[in-house]
Amino acid sequence: MRRFDMRLPAVVRLNQDQDQEFRTETQNVSARGVFFYLDRPLPAGTACEVTLTFPPHITLTDAVRVRFTARVIRVESPLPSLRIGTAAMIEEYEFLRSNGAADLFSELQREAEN
Repeated sequence: MRRFDMRLPAVVRLNQDQDQEFRTETQNVSARGVFFYLDRPLPAGTACEVTLTFPPHITLTDAVRVRFTARVIRVESPLPSLRIGTAAMIEEYEFLRSNGAADLFSELQREAEN
């Protein structure tokens, strides 16, 4: 799948502990996955929820908040800054604000197929 370099603020919650959330930033996003950094490793297979906001310059309309249900598929070695790269496969997504969201994901999917 084609990845889009997008540094967007994100909140990651672990499904087994809804009280624990991590504020982070994405590195890239595709129609089927998201890559972000954390300050702790998550084992492959860990279920998580990622919420991020696509800004108006990406959606070409209002900002759109999306919540992904995802599963960690890869964890990279820590960088010198102790940030740990985490790749998660998107299993489901929910639009928290609908303006322009369908068009955004249609475009991501169309780009990925080309």
